[in-house]
Amino acid sequence: MDTIIQGKAYVLGKNIDTDQIIPAEHLVYSLSDPEEVKLYGKYALSGVPPEQGGLPQGNIPFVTEGTFHSDYTIIVAGPNFGCGSSREHAPFALQVAGAKAIVAESYARIFYRNCVDGGFVIPYETSVPLTGVIKTGDELKIDIEANTVTNLETNITFTLNPLGDVFSIVRAGGIFAYARQENLMAQS
Repeated sequence: MDTIIQGKAYVLGKNIDTDQIIPAEHLVYSLSDPEEVKLYGKYALSGVPPEQGGLPQGNIPFVTEGTFHSDYTIIVAGPNFGCGSSREHAPFALQVAGAKAIVAESYARIFYRNCVDGGFVIPYETSVPLTGVIKTGDELKIDIEANTVTNLETNITFTLNPLGDVFSIVRAGGIFAYARQENLMAQS
């Protein structure tokens, strides 16, 4: 995994819950069948109310109808992203759809841990609300080593909270892969 993530922003509001990230009706697909796994990408963020999807305009789907992959690689959100149930499928669905990172004001703790433990997406936190200064479709660049996000449309850079070991864990593919890589657990 590169230390630069560049791509289009998808902006959401506050309190985006796990049922909005991947509605319960779509939890029936196999996690090991490649054809069914694609459906998690297809339905990622499909439960977000239309007026909240793709702010500030609203009514912009995260995944275009008839596809399995999003054009948006960086999600920007308000506080309490991933609240609701402890659904591990939520960060998995975002990863399958092509999301590489989320930049939110805060996270539900279990969602944050699921992002990291499964090695799905990088969950950055920001002390500065970005949902009013970044809009859906803006080209962003996250510099993981500098802990910054730059809006390439406006050339404004914002500082993000440091990740600590989170990037290394996500890059390794999750907590168990990281533990094996760092010789923190017995090899099998």
